[in-house]
Amino acid sequence: MYRTLPRAKSTDDFINKVAIIIEEADESLYCLEIIHEVKLIDKNSMIKNLIKEANELTAIFVAISKTTKAKKANHNS
Repeated sequence: MYRTLPRAKSTDDFINKVAIIIEEADESLYCLEIIHEVKLIDKNSMIKNLIKEANELTAIFVAISKTTKAKKANHNS
């Protein structure tokens, strides 16, 4: 994730890369929720912490996306 963003060639490329990261983080969150629901791992607190972190990362990247899009819109107007 973090290695990809600095390699963006433009603002649009950056926005696209962030969108991919959001999708991947959301998919990881979904997998963690399934693991939690079917109790594949005995360490319930570990899964809950990972789910919390996945939610936080998703929220961070959604905020980055919104901020970048807003800055781009203001710059273009």
